[in-house]
Amino acid sequence: MEQDKSSARRGPRAEELLFWPFAGARLVLDSWLGWLGYRAAPPRQTEATLGWTTSHTIAIELTTMRLRDFSTQAKGQPVLVCAPYALHSAVITDFAPAHSIVQALQQGGLRRLFVTDWHSADIRMRYLSIDSYLADLNAAVDTIGPPVDLIGLCQGGWLSLLFAARFPDKVRRLVLVGAPVDMSHRSPLSQTVASFPPGAFEALVEPATGLVSGRRLQPRWSPSPVASAEEALQRSLADDTDCAGELRQRFARWDDDTLHLPGIYFVQVADWIFRENRIAAGQFVALGRKIDLSRLTLPLFLLAGTEDQVVPAEQALATAQLVGTPTALVRIAVEGSSHLGLMMGRQTMRNAWPQIADWLVADLDASDRPTAERAA
Repeated sequence: MEQDKSSARRGPRAEELLFWPFAGARLVLDSWLGWLGYRAAPPRQTEATLGWTTSHTIAIELTTMRLRDFSTQAKGQPVLVCAPYALHSAVITDFAPAHSIVQALQQGGLRRLFVTDWHSADIRMRYLSIDSYLADLNAAVDTIGPPVDLIGLCQGGWLSLLFAARFPDKVRRLVLVGAPVDMSHRSPLSQTVASFPPGAFEALVEPATGLVSGRRLQPRWSPSPVASAEEALQRSLADDTDCAGELRQRFARWDDDTLHLPGIYFVQVADWIFRENRIAAGQFVALGRKIDLSRLTLPLFLLAGTEDQVVPAEQALATAQLVGTPTALVRIAVEGSSHLGLMMGRQTMRNAWPQIADWLVADLDASDRPTAERAA
């Protein structure tokens, strides 16, 4: 039976976590996350439902992604934004004017810019694993030309960290934004996942397709879709202006257009990263090599949000204690932002992302420095 709203907001009781087997795990995850619909996935879409804000071309098409090229010049230090692959499309990186990471970085003078646009999984992708995504990320970096400056957003953050540790010569600087890495620093999400026994997450994979559907259940967490959009975009959308109406509709469409995940990838993420904490524990094997973060010494920028309930600031910033990067080469920024606000919020675009752009160009040689001035 469907839970009522009050019980959904309250979350699972301790005895429910203790005694519910696989079916209970599914219900609890639905209640906590609101994005694990148990339905067969439709065929992969060839394009995101929403158009992108900034003009660009396609650099390469891979099994897992379409690499989008937002470069304005042919030469210069390349920057690759690794978008999240958990629920929503990579349009989050270029959502709308004043809400676009792409545009904020361009205005900061970055002239070679790329974004990973992950495909929604179809049945042909059912056996893909974390290694599959790391391998395609490696192909994307080779296409761009290493070393790249790598920016990982949320789940794209731990993937970027693994990539940088596996291929340190291919990354010059690393930026992690609201990235969950060390689950010993608890969040509601990591605590809930850690409560389930081994094997619980296989029950969420659709047997007919081998996929986990990202089609979300009816939202039950925010007071209204407008409030959720306002929190993410960091602006009022309550008026009747054309701008507010367009942003409300665009956010609703983006929020509703969910991705589907390969079952193997999903189970590995849930078990290895969130439940077993293998990255922080030094037990993660990426493309045949055990990852030791203490040996990763490249410059690191961490961005966290004080209002982030998905990846609390303490968890997002804990990565600095795991890597071997000297303290002088670690930069930290904290915004009064929710999780989505770190990637879509108007204030975050004005405050944090210009800092990231400045940090990326700070030590470039004169020949690689941007010639464009930041827009006012």
